[in-house]
Amino acid sequence: MQAGRLAIVVTELGANLTRHAQRGRLLIAARPQDGMVEIVSIDEGPGIANLNQSLRDGYSTGGTPGTGLGAVRRLANEFDIYSSRPGGTVCVARVASVGPPAPGSAPVPLRNPEAPLVGALCLPAPGETECGDAWAAALEGPRLRLVVADGLGHGPEAAKAARSVVDAFAAAPFEPLRQQIERMHAQSRTTRGAAVCVADTDAAAGTLRYSGAGNIGGRVSSGVSDKALATQHGTVGVQIRQPEETALEWVAHGLVVLHSDGLNSRWNNATLLPLMQRDPTLAAAVLLRDHTRQRDDATVVVLRRRDA
Repeated sequence: MQAGRLAIVVTELGANLTRHAQRGRLLIAARPQDGMVEIVSIDEGPGIANLNQSLRDGYSTGGTPGTGLGAVRRLANEFDIYSSRPGGTVCVARVASVGPPAPGSAPVPLRNPEAPLVGALCLPAPGETECGDAWAAALEGPRLRLVVADGLGHGPEAAKAARSVVDAFAAAPFEPLRQQIERMHAQSRTTRGAAVCVADTDAAAGTLRYSGAGNIGGRVSSGVSDKALATQHGTVGVQIRQPEETALEWVAHGLVVLHSDGLNSRWNNATLLPLMQRDPTLAAAVLLRDHTRQRDDATVVVLRRRDA
């Protein structure tokens, strides 16, 4: 039953890209941490003029039965969509890998309802089959510890360097930040090295602490403020100075964004304003669509507090 629902969701979103979109992509990933399969549809135009109308069964602009987006919304456990004209449309749908949703049921919760919501996309450079970026997160009550790593270059050797950082993170995700960076550095000595940022967030306290080395970009972005996360120079696994730790306020309606340099660091904060209280994967998808460099691995991770 769940395989059939997943097949319909993938088919409908893929058909919409084929019929209506410009430069569309359909991304599919397993989410074992919450028993979901995630499907993300991204396109660059023309956008949907009346989104609410398009979500109703029977509405069509292309001579079809008009059940596509309506069917996706019904069959998915979690669904969100954002469209702008000009710009395009991004859609995220998650289907439980075990069992169908009950009629009118709420989305399947993540393991810890106190923790922030996480949305992320991690894609290899054009022509590559392995991504030289990697990311991981760990939960502890309202705290979420996040790492983003960008192996030097791209391809298998870059992927090896990024995985080494993530493996070190997984071994002790909540150790002190400075000690964690030093251990990542030591364990990555046999690789070409990576740019790394580790962020420790506390949704209840509204705080963020971070440390790292290299050109991982980051911001705490809201409608009234935009604060950059700046790490020191160096390459984890090659050469770093003594790690430094920095603290920032995480404002209630702000999004925490970390990204590799596959994304242009000068993206406009206004990009996120319509998405502050939406599924964070939508924000990650819009940033990736509108600001990727198109020549390198690209990773974007977005955190949103649940009470925002």
